[in-house]
Amino acid sequence: MGEVDRYSEYKKSKRKRFSLGNDGNALVALITIILIFFVLLLTIQVCYNFFQQPAAVFKGQIIEWFGLPNNFTLLSERPWTILTYMFSETGSMLFRLLGNLLWLWVFGALLQAMAGNDKLIPVFLYSGVIGGFVFVVSSHIFPSATIGVANSYMLGSNPAVMGVAMATTALSPNFRVLTHIRNGFPIWILMAIYLIIDLAGFSSAPAAYSISHVAGAATGAAFVFLMRRGYDLSIWMNRFYFWLMNLFNPNKPRNPQPKIKERLFYNNGNREPYNKTAIITQERVDEILDKINQKGYQFLTEEEKQILRKAGENL
Repeated sequence: MGEVDRYSEYKKSKRKRFSLGNDGNALVALITIILIFFVLLLTIQVCYNFFQQPAAVFKGQIIEWFGLPNNFTLLSERPWTILTYMFSETGSMLFRLLGNLLWLWVFGALLQAMAGNDKLIPVFLYSGVIGGFVFVVSSHIFPSATIGVANSYMLGSNPAVMGVAMATTALSPNFRVLTHIRNGFPIWILMAIYLIIDLAGFSSAPAAYSISHVAGAATGAAFVFLMRRGYDLSIWMNRFYFWLMNLFNPNKPRNPQPKIKERLFYNNGNREPYNKTAIITQERVDEILDKINQKGYQFLTEEEKQILRKAGENL
């Protein structure tokens, strides 16, 4: 296979730039699921109001199947609520829903750009699950956290979104946002503003809610801490997802495909190349940019970073 054929094959297999409209975008998937749950609960609530049912009936018959109870007995009977609560909001929580979606959009998009698309949902789920467990535990351990919490439920994605925000900040605390306004400001300032707004909004609520939000943020920071030390907690979750999606797919891949770089640029038939010389082409630069978009700049090799620097100098 000649170089022209190799480049032609690469152009056919090259993916488009990753954007919010692409299939498989984790951020769009999360926001869509949250909105679906909201519309579902809102529709049920409207039906209850139409038949003049008290709000307590709606809460007792519907919310208890979606919200996370602080009672261990109820939680053992409805274990799925540790997941459904973080996607559920009722009509009376519209402004909180919009706020959560806004913060998720801001920090989620940055997390995708820094660490890749496959890290967003694991961070969201880890933070939500651990924040939910902390809510249940703190409701029984700390006296100040149990005031007014008896037989209550937690709804909303606050702990999960807080985890996404903290993970993004931990990845690059000095990353500057809103650079068109006087060169912008570090992302840790945006994180501090978000934390203050979130905790202030729950200042009148029992302490168990605020504690769960802080636990979600700590989970996001711990995820990044472990990832930098070689423990990527998202791998098993992503593998399980792809296994589930291909469970009934007769054409599922059996062996991992070789990397585009190895297949197109360093493929010399059955002969091992004695020296790998990087060729700076537009296709090569596009491949590296795709890798940054999917995994993040910190996952580039020294060779790839050098190619980007040389390409920038040529421009």
